[in-house]
Amino acid sequence: MKKIILLPPEISQKIAAGEVIERPFSVVKELVENSLDAAASEIKVELLSGGKKLVRVTDNGHGMSQEDAKICFERHSTSKIQSIKDLSLISTLGFRGEALPSISAVSRVILKTSDGKDEKGTLIEKEGDKLIGTSDIAFPLGTSVEVRDLFFNLPAREKFLRSDRSELNLIVKFLTYISIAYPEVRFSLIHGKRQVFDYPPVSSLKERIFQVFGKSLLERLLEIDYKEDERQLYGYASLPPSGHRDRTLQLLYVNKRPVRDRTLLAALNQAYRGFLEKDRFPESFLFLSWPYSDVDINVHPAKAEVRFKDSRAVFQLVIRSIEQTILKEKGIKQIYPSKEEEMGFREEEKRSLRIEEKGAPAFLRAEERRLEWKDLFTPLEKREETCPRVLGQYLDTYIVASSEEGVLIVDQHNAHERVLFEKYEEIDKKKKWPQKLALLPILFELSPSQLLSFENNQALLEEAGFRAEAMGGQSFALKEYPDIFKEEEAKDIFISLLEEKKEEQIEDKKKRLLATLACKTAVKAGQVLSFEKMNYLVEELFKTSNSALCPHGRPIMVKIEKNEIERGLKRN
Repeated sequence: MKKIILLPPEISQKIAAGEVIERPFSVVKELVENSLDAAASEIKVELLSGGKKLVRVTDNGHGMSQEDAKICFERHSTSKIQSIKDLSLISTLGFRGEALPSISAVSRVILKTSDGKDEKGTLIEKEGDKLIGTSDIAFPLGTSVEVRDLFFNLPAREKFLRSDRSELNLIVKFLTYISIAYPEVRFSLIHGKRQVFDYPPVSSLKERIFQVFGKSLLERLLEIDYKEDERQLYGYASLPPSGHRDRTLQLLYVNKRPVRDRTLLAALNQAYRGFLEKDRFPESFLFLSWPYSDVDINVHPAKAEVRFKDSRAVFQLVIRSIEQTILKEKGIKQIYPSKEEEMGFREEEKRSLRIEEKGAPAFLRAEERRLEWKDLFTPLEKREETCPRVLGQYLDTYIVASSEEGVLIVDQHNAHERVLFEKYEEIDKKKKWPQKLALLPILFELSPSQLLSFENNQALLEEAGFRAEAMGGQSFALKEYPDIFKEEEAKDIFISLLEEKKEEQIEDKKKRLLATLACKTAVKAGQVLSFEKMNYLVEELFKTSNSALCPHGRPIMVKIEKNEIERGLKRN
C-alpha cells in the first residue's frame, strides 16, 4: 500500500488558510489592505467579541462586478499580477490572491460589492467551502465583507484564540499603524456598540500623528526628509535629547507597508546612539521609499517581512538621513559630541579613563568607602557578616563582593529591582500605597490601544496609587500618584504601565505592575553608588525570597568560584 497520498481539497484549503489567517487580526489586515488597494477613501471596521464573532470591513473603493465577485473566492485569484515580471514590481499591499479564499475556508462570509457601472450590486454568501448563494442587491460603489464565527469548522484553532480584549488590542494597533501611512483615508473602528476611534482624512502625515497620538508626542518629533536618487527616507523621529522609555513607538514603513525589519530597526537605534538621554529609545514614524525591484515582499505568507537586495545600502541611508538631520537642527551640534568622538571612546572606556585618573579602580577607592586602606585586607574570618562582603563597584554598574565560595558580580539594577519588588508586594498586601496629590493636574494623551488598557486596568492602577481622570477626547489628567515618584516621573511611569502584554490573570497582571514599578524606581546601570549604599543593597538582597533572579526573570549575579580563581592563578 502506498504511503504518500494527495490531500483532499477540503483539508489542503484549511492548511493553506492557516498560513494566512491566524486570528481576527489577520482577517482585518487582509481586508483593510484590499480596501486600500481598491483606492478606498473611507474604511469602516466593525467587530464583535474582539473579531471572533464578527469582522465587517466596509469601504467605498472601486468594488467588483458580479463576474469578478464570483472569481475572487478562488485560490490565487488576483487583479494585481498579470505576468511573472510583476512579481518584482509589486506596489500594492495585497497581491497573492489568497485572502478571501483563506478567510472563507474557515468562517461564514457574506460579500456585498458593486463597481458602480450597473444599477445593481452582488451578494455572495459562503459557509466554509460551501457556496450558500449568489444574488443581485442594491449596493453603492464599494465592498463590504462580513466574516462571522471565525474557525467555526476548526475548533482546534478556535480554542487557541485569546480573550476578546487581547484580540481587540492587536486589531487596534494594526489599524493605528496603517492609518499613519494613509492620512488621506478615513479609518473608523466600532467594537460592539462602542466607537473605538474615528479618524477623518487629513492632508499630511503630521496631522495624522496629531490625530492618533496627540500634541505632546508631536512636539517631541523632528521632521526627516532625505533623498538619494530614487531612494528616500521621510517622516518624523525623536528630537534629541528626548526619546521614549522603550521601543514600542518605532513605526517603520517600506513603500507605505508597515514592517518590522531588523535592518531598519538596527539602523534607527544606531543613528540615535549618543544623541538621546540615558535609557531612552528613538520614536519614529519613518517611511522608506525603495525601488520595487530591489525589495522582496514575498518572503512571508502573511507579508509580515521584507527582504532587501542590498541591506547594507538601506542601513547606511537610514543612518545618514537621521544623523544629518539631527546635526542640522539648531543647537544639536553644540550639545552633542561628534560620531567620530563617540566611535573613538566607548562609554566603558571613558569610565575606565576617569577611574585611572583617580589612581585606583572604582572598587578599590578608599575615599568612596570612607574606610582605611588596611580595611581592604582584613581577613574574612575576623568579620561577622551574614552576607557577602562588598568590595566596591565596577563600571558604575556592578557591585563586586566576596564570600568564602568566591567572588560575586552583582548587577545593581537587577538587585535593587528584587529588593523593591518584595517591598512593594508587602505594601500592596496592606493596601496602603502612600499617595501624593499633584500640585497641578499632570496632562497627557493616550493612543487608542493605551486607552483600552487604561479602561481594563483602571481599578488595578488605582490600587497601586495612580488616579487619572478623563478630560475629553484622548486627554487625561493624572491627579494622584505613588509617593515614591517625583512629579516629572509619574506620567511616564503611569503610561508605561498601560503597555499590554500577553493574556494574564489578575494576579499575574498585578505582579507585572509591581515589577514595572520596581524597575522604574531601581538604581540604574552607570549610576555611581557610595560604599554604604552598595553594602545596604547587598544586605537587603540576601534577605529577599529569591536573590538569584529579578522580578522579570533576569539573573542578578554571577559567581566566580574560589577554585576557578586558584586554578587561573595556579595556586591549587
